[in-house]
Amino acid sequence: MPLLHPANPPSSLETTSNQLKEEIRRGFAGLEDPLAGLLDMLESSGDWKGKGHSLGYCITTELQLWIKEHPAVQQSGIKLKKLQARVLRILAQCPANLLDPLISIYQLHTADRNYLLGHVSHLYHKGNYKEAAILSIKLKLQPDQDVEKMCTPLLLQDKTNVVEDYVGEYPELQSKLLQILDAWCEPGFNIRDITRQYQGLSRYKPDKFNRKTLSKLIFRLLDRFNVDPALCPNVINQRHLRTLNYLFYKRFVEKTMTQENWTDHVQSTVGENRWLQGHLIQLLISYCDLNTAARWAQRCNLPKELLPYGVADELQKLQMQERVEEAAKADSDDESKKKNYYQLPIPRANIHFLQTWEETLQCWEKVLQLQKSSIDWKKGGRKVDVLSLEQSYEDRGFRQPEKGLSLLVQHVLGKPLDKTEQLSNWEKRPLREEQILYAASDAYCLLEIYEKLCNDPASFGLSSDLTESLVGKPSVKPRAKKQLNKQEVPSPSGQQRTGSRKETSCPPAPISPKEFSVVCDNMLQGLGRYLRCLGVDVRMLENEDDHRKAAEIARQEGRVILTSGLPYQTLQSQVAEGRCFSVNCSEKAKEQALQVLKHFNVQVSLADIFSRCQVCNCDQYLKVPRERMRQLVEGSRQAPGDGGAGCLARTEKPRQSCDAAAPASDTAQPGYTLHSERLEGPEQRGAAAALAGGTVLQVKAIPPGVLDKADLTDFYCCTRCGKVFWEGSHFGRVISQFQDVLVATGDKQSVYELS
Repeated sequence: MPLLHPANPPSSLETTSNQLKEEIRRGFAGLEDPLAGLLDMLESSGDWKGKGHSLGYCITTELQLWIKEHPAVQQSGIKLKKLQARVLRILAQCPANLLDPLISIYQLHTADRNYLLGHVSHLYHKGNYKEAAILSIKLKLQPDQDVEKMCTPLLLQDKTNVVEDYVGEYPELQSKLLQILDAWCEPGFNIRDITRQYQGLSRYKPDKFNRKTLSKLIFRLLDRFNVDPALCPNVINQRHLRTLNYLFYKRFVEKTMTQENWTDHVQSTVGENRWLQGHLIQLLISYCDLNTAARWAQRCNLPKELLPYGVADELQKLQMQERVEEAAKADSDDESKKKNYYQLPIPRANIHFLQTWEETLQCWEKVLQLQKSSIDWKKGGRKVDVLSLEQSYEDRGFRQPEKGLSLLVQHVLGKPLDKTEQLSNWEKRPLREEQILYAASDAYCLLEIYEKLCNDPASFGLSSDLTESLVGKPSVKPRAKKQLNKQEVPSPSGQQRTGSRKETSCPPAPISPKEFSVVCDNMLQGLGRYLRCLGVDVRMLENEDDHRKAAEIARQEGRVILTSGLPYQTLQSQVAEGRCFSVNCSEKAKEQALQVLKHFNVQVSLADIFSRCQVCNCDQYLKVPRERMRQLVEGSRQAPGDGGAGCLARTEKPRQSCDAAAPASDTAQPGYTLHSERLEGPEQRGAAAALAGGTVLQVKAIPPGVLDKADLTDFYCCTRCGKVFWEGSHFGRVISQFQDVLVATGDKQSVYELS
């Protein structure tokens, strides 16, 4: 058939696509065996081997469609087996877009499985590792293959995407792969020992395939396949070892952790793991001395045969001495605390640690009964709000807001609270005795403060009507935002809810990015930029800001704190329940953003993407047509010295003005006026585009050539900082990255159009 002969290419190369398809179909109809004819063409021509839609690809895909319309041409039995043998010989050379059509046409899924496995094995032993793996994936042969044998050469060639596809549909293979990778992370393992059996690997760089790279790959696969991390003890141990080194740095180099808190975190990290305990002893020898190492060896109950030289002897010598020193130190610390800090005046037996919800309900009933039968807690028919006491003292100058409850206790009761246990590990159970006493003191001191103020209000500048002094009259002075107390806990949407804490198992109600506002710690600026791209109201700490500034902003503006690591322990105690979230700092910023959206049930729509200025966080834009923007750009170029961002100049009578029409949203918004101003001076002559409020549009920052793009009709200017935006490839990338969490909605951005 001339159509299928490679030496006589059809004239349809000059015809339309439809004409080509018609000619191909006529060629199929004229062949006695179209399936064999296609193989004749592929075997004798190299045209189909290139990437893209070659002539061979067009003929193959058209045959696949034609067979569906003419099922009688399909072969079976011996004839089909011969055709399958021929097509298998060329599959290894096929581009990816030809594999599926050929497998379908020649019914390779019905071929003898052992025959297919033998063919894949032949490719593998020839060094065609990638081709063997891809063909196995297409024919679903993975369950009958050795996952280590198939995946190892691919990993060594940095083809992890093929490996992930190879195990993607088989949980058992996923677990085996992760166990193999974790075995490569064992101490003393050398990857070159494996590579010797895979000679001739292309693009292999042994220096790149190190333990750090392996660790990142393992944690990514654990998360993607949702596999139990216990399958990878080596890489988990390495992560804990890095945590251990970090704790030693904080304690002995920075010296920012107390001994008690450091001890808690070290114990939590090491646990019962003998390997980590051994490293702990080595670190103690390096940072401290044999005496300290011996004490920890005793604490971990390490066998003497596992201890380094000298530690075992020191342990034996100091066992008795240790008990004496600890007892003496405890007595000294107790005396110092009694002298310098507030002491709980009730016996330990009166402190009850509630561990279950049932115990909490029983306690609540007892408290209500005691309240009814004890002193009248109401004054003049109005219930005293104890938390208002702190605001009262803040207004009167008795304490600084950042000093908190401890300074208030010092002013009223004479001694401050001991805050040593504030940074201790409160998730560990059982709590230490010092933690229980600290928590009880933190609560009980309020009762003593209240009693002291009731007995002698005048000495603290309060009137005899204590209720009026504490609660106060409504102030005419406007306040930015009401400070939150424990009875007013904002939901993630920013709305307040009252009452007891909701069950943690109940997911939060879905909210939009417009209803969600956060403050990002300075270690999470990348996360903040991603969330702002998605329309979330984001404030970010600067690099030099202290972590505690996040709590101040969160309280004042009703924001959720996003932080990570040790700062989380500090910040979560300074805001309401659920208003501080610890982000996984080992993840990339995109994965962190997805984690936050999922936790707070934030529903992102297309209208939310870039609905906020990426520079200043403003959510209102001015829409400027391209030709109007061209005029502004040309005018601004006549004004040297403004740095491309313009200046904050205003005139009483602007030469040009254009009022904004109604906003794109249904809610009424104030209008904006755009005008050009003539700047006169020794350094500036020309025009600058400014809004009526004084914001100058940064039109000089628009790169040359952007205004000439045919598909670009409008520009969007931030009404706060003047930054100019236009739709480009970045918009599509963000949509692609977050397409799994986008929801359909009719919401619109706050965009103002020029009339």
